[in-house]
Amino acid sequence: MPPIDDPIPFKPNDTPVETPAWGTEDNPTRIKRLHENARDLPLKPGVYLMKSHTGAVLYVGKAAKLRDRVSSYFLPSTDLGPRKNKMLNEVHTFEVFKTDTAWEALLAENRLIKDIKPKYNTSQKDDKTYPYLIITNNEDYPRIFVTRNPSGVKPDGSKDHRMTNASILGPFTSAGALRTAIDALQSVFKFRTCSLDIKQGDPKNKYFRPCLLAAIGKCTAPCNESITKELYRDDINRFTRFLKTKRSTMIRELTKEMNQASADMNFERAATLRDQINAMQKIDDRASTSDQWQPEAEIGYIDPLKGCQSLARALNLSTPIRCVEGFDIAHLQGGETVGSKVCFIDGRPFKQEYRRFQIKSFTNLPGGRANDDYQSMREVISRRYRDAGAGQELYPDVILIDGGVGQLHAAMDAFDQLDTKPPMVISISKKEELIHIQGLSEPLKLGRNNPGLRLLQQVRDESHRFAQHYHHVLRRKKTLGE
Repeated sequence: MPPIDDPIPFKPNDTPVETPAWGTEDNPTRIKRLHENARDLPLKPGVYLMKSHTGAVLYVGKAAKLRDRVSSYFLPSTDLGPRKNKMLNEVHTFEVFKTDTAWEALLAENRLIKDIKPKYNTSQKDDKTYPYLIITNNEDYPRIFVTRNPSGVKPDGSKDHRMTNASILGPFTSAGALRTAIDALQSVFKFRTCSLDIKQGDPKNKYFRPCLLAAIGKCTAPCNESITKELYRDDINRFTRFLKTKRSTMIRELTKEMNQASADMNFERAATLRDQINAMQKIDDRASTSDQWQPEAEIGYIDPLKGCQSLARALNLSTPIRCVEGFDIAHLQGGETVGSKVCFIDGRPFKQEYRRFQIKSFTNLPGGRANDDYQSMREVISRRYRDAGAGQELYPDVILIDGGVGQLHAAMDAFDQLDTKPPMVISISKKEELIHIQGLSEPLKLGRNNPGLRLLQQVRDESHRFAQHYHHVLRRKKTLGE
């Protein structure tokens, strides 16, 4: 935490503030005295500590302007609510610390609340810290991730190897804003955020299938060496400079580099730099759904980020959810049995990765019809995750099976035949909307308005729609001879 100035127990003219003994003044006189003292504070950011007559800290707060914020507590017309109104009956003195910026005041407030645990501060007393952005430096292809443990020391006393010589930026005051910024900047600098340990020249890289972030243009796929170590490192260095310098300075540097690449007839490199410049200039050019510019497209809108975050908490996952894949089976009395796979990236449909499967591995009815949803699901799962099971592709963060616990068991039977297992497989039943989780005997019940449940419902409904569409296509071909 940045250092903060010494506390200010006296007025700016260095004349000691004489505080009457507790009980020697009535309540209006005490409030008037505190207000007059507060009006002598500087118009600077900082933190303030409300104290009782015994010197105990009752409350810690932050202020962009100490004079205005602290004096507002002691106005006759001020209503601070039931909790803080009670506190005012106990305040005898206050103490303030100046900081350079309001941002530092926010961090100082958080630190002091954790250390002191004042009586009237109900939030921020837990062990959580502000998030930090980590850029690894001891890897051939550095990764970017967010952590609340910048020391890297684990509960067992060991240290996370990724933190060795890592660049640590922060702390940041908003985890949500930080993750949103990383998502936007990933479109520009195309860095990896996965947990793979990638080594240059590893023979396995040649056959490894990149994850969907490469398909949507958010990663240059170092996992199969689609980019050289040197060029990837250049992108990481630009990303680091972008965070540490002014945006205008970074754009000028990139423009100069782009012009030089063009002069050297390295047009591919110049085009990449041009795209990065354009993307950086447009990062802030976006509206909010609260603006309601497109109400016809936002009916029933679910914040994708909140849906992913809520689902991760419900499933007790330690890493953010980026990719969810959903599966369903469709048929009519065993005829034209098909399976579907849909894909959601960051809570939004990614239709380039939709897949459909025609069931052909078994027939248990006359005419070659396949009327066994469980066996159909086993076939679809086996076909889809053949490469991931062999360690040549990453699994999605969550795999959703449409159906109850029986369909989940069928999917797990298929995964049991693979060498590498998926991180999280769940199913959702249609009526009760219960979430069945791999390895757990009791299903999970979420509120009907829970963002995580609504995200799963979207994935489930989309997989059902996609399966039914393909089933109808095959039926029409068979019936009409198309």
